[in-house]
Amino acid sequence: MSAGLDGIVAAETVLSHVDGQAGHLVLRGLPVERAAESLDFEGITALLWQGFHPLGGRPEELRAAIGRARVQVAVRLPALLPAIAGLNAVEALRLMLAALPDGNPADDAVMAVAAVPVFIAARVRHGQGLDPVAPDAAAGHAADFLRMMTGVPAAPMLSRALDTYLVTISDHGLNASTFAARIVASTRAGMASSVVAGLCALKGPLHGGAPGPVLDMLDAIGTQDAAPAWLAAELAAGRRLMGFGHRIYRVRDPRAEVLKRAVAHLSSPRIDLAEQVEKAALTALARHRPDRPLETNVEFYTALLLDAVELDRDLFTPVFAMGRVAGWTAHVMEQEATGRLMRPASRYVGPMAA
Repeated sequence: MSAGLDGIVAAETVLSHVDGQAGHLVLRGLPVERAAESLDFEGITALLWQGFHPLGGRPEELRAAIGRARVQVAVRLPALLPAIAGLNAVEALRLMLAALPDGNPADDAVMAVAAVPVFIAARVRHGQGLDPVAPDAAAGHAADFLRMMTGVPAAPMLSRALDTYLVTISDHGLNASTFAARIVASTRAGMASSVVAGLCALKGPLHGGAPGPVLDMLDAIGTQDAAPAWLAAELAAGRRLMGFGHRIYRVRDPRAEVLKRAVAHLSSPRIDLAEQVEKAALTALARHRPDRPLETNVEFYTALLLDAVELDRDLFTPVFAMGRVAGWTAHVMEQEATGRLMRPASRYVGPMAA
């Protein structure tokens, strides 16, 4: 038995490899650094789907299929939008994804990937009292998402930065949301149900909910001179420093470095402050816990990148899902092709019958 299932191998996968000791992440044979540099979202999705989906390994054909599917998904919006009034971004996305049918696995995978940006953008505009912007089937996934939110084409630099983020977080071993998706997939419940399960796990603050609080931390610190005292007080009170430490990595999260380079090309008033806070935090953590290395994780520079791309904080987790759905769908297809019903045992520690 292992509390939290640390070190327990529950599946074999060809999709991604996480080496927490060395700080490496490999996505279907590509180091995450190279994948982020050479692929867009459609490209990483095609790579992850290779061998499991008819369009796997065919990025241009998949790009066209996802574009067409975005248009098809948008047809559902008039029936769905009244139901999300008053819901936050994650809950609205969950409700709308739950309305997708479980049918043909190949079609459902494309539909799930296409639906996430359409639903997020429509919810944003609905909350502003605006009509949804129709998808452009010919546009790239990241660029079309930003356009559907604002109604105007995004600057190429912003689209590329968002693409880099989506590639970087597309898959990451058997994390909590991916494991949840695979468990549901193992019952043959279907693609949409499995993706909804993944989102439900992702919305927990211990998994996908942390990037927003990174910005809260930077706002609270305010200036680089205030950083050492603020960070020391947080550690003394026993509170976490958001954006530092990781369940798997014992060295710097490789995704943090990829996103740091991407952020350097963007304009944000927080970037200089963040770099100084990062240095001060690493110094404070090394002093506070010399026995346990705690390094920068992906959430720190995720927060900066998504903020620079002009996304509100309540969208950070849904946009995480927009990237991770590439991995969820790949894992669902892998589970259905190679796995069996997951049924772990439990150890009873309660009273025995008299």
